[in-house]
Amino acid sequence: MKKENKVKGGIGEAKVYHYLEKSGYKILETNFENIYGEIDIIALKDRKIVFIEVKARSSYAFGRPCEAVTPYKQNKIRQAAEAYLIKKKLYERDMSFDVIEVLDDEINHLKSCF
Repeated sequence: MKKENKVKGGIGEAKVYHYLEKSGYKILETNFENIYGEIDIIALKDRKIVFIEVKARSSYAFGRPCEAVTPYKQNKIRQAAEAYLIKKKLYERDMSFDVIEVLDDEINHLKSCF
């Protein structure tokens, strides 16, 4: 089951990369990991660093994909993002935490949602 979810996530992320590039985002990193957690996509848009969590599902049977980004997960992403900004000396930049839901072929971009 977990491997199947990883495959779905990879397909969802590929769709999202295309969507982001088409929307004027410059992708800086993908699947960035450190001791605090993982960030699916780190991008630049209008001089703002955007940390993006991608959630893909094939149905609403277990709720909306964004509902899987729990407060615990948000905190882990924030910690990983802070370490990234320090490492890259980008702590002066504006930033945003976004979630992009992928449900089959539909993409829903939730900007600055946490």
